[in-house]
Amino acid sequence: MSALPEPSNNFRRLQARLRGEVGRAIEDFAMIEDGDRVMVCLSGGKDSYTLLDILLSLKRSAPVRFELVAVNLDQKQPGFPAHVLPDYLTALGVPFHIIEQDTYSVVKRVIPEGKTMCGLCSRLRRGALYRYAAENGITKIALGHHRDDIVQTLFLNMFFGGKLKTMPPKLRSEDGRHIVIRPLAYVAESDIERYAKARQFPLIPCSLCGSQENMQRVEIRKMLHEWEARYPGRTESIFSSLRNVVPSHLADPRLHDFSLPGTSERGDAGILDE
Repeated sequence: MSALPEPSNNFRRLQARLRGEVGRAIEDFAMIEDGDRVMVCLSGGKDSYTLLDILLSLKRSAPVRFELVAVNLDQKQPGFPAHVLPDYLTALGVPFHIIEQDTYSVVKRVIPEGKTMCGLCSRLRRGALYRYAAENGITKIALGHHRDDIVQTLFLNMFFGGKLKTMPPKLRSEDGRHIVIRPLAYVAESDIERYAKARQFPLIPCSLCGSQENMQRVEIRKMLHEWEARYPGRTESIFSSLRNVVPSHLADPRLHDFSLPGTSERGDAGILDE
């Protein structure tokens, strides 16, 4: 690997902000504990490269001891540059493992042309990664989803699933065996793009979902970008609302006993446009 240029003051400020946001997310959601063995799922995209880079930086000064191992699933996509990640991680001195599993052929065979492939693809990837974690003493599985991913998923579930839910920063798997963490939960995608460009990560595009412009997520992303352009700070405000939930002011009887007397005036005081 060629040497990177001397970092600028702008880059140092950006790196410091990302370190601060990732560190705060780890602390707020108790993501990493002393003695953890953290598996960083590395896809070759800007998000997972940034995640690994920031975690390595934090590891050097963290108040707790934890291990990092980078894991990539080689899905056998045609033209996939299999040497890129091993070369990068070897030069970096990071322990890593490449899982080889031909999920590409399965997805192409099962999903009709023109239909969204991400659902099946993600399930197959998750299964392979969970198996590796179970067999290798992994205590936390770190994914590269960022703040914008979380907000987009909120609207995907609302618009197309009729549910008010999204990707939580920390989640225990359905079988209870794995803990998934998203340390980039507070980080804006635009900052990740700037960081990845400055660090010159050897990005690897996805030839499955990367070319599917008709995906629902693409439409949601366009909508949010338009909102953000018209009303700067809206994405951050939406994300903040996920951390300030008032169950009694929603409509789910599983969260609030509506047979009780109505909410107080104080409880209604913060509601807009009633």
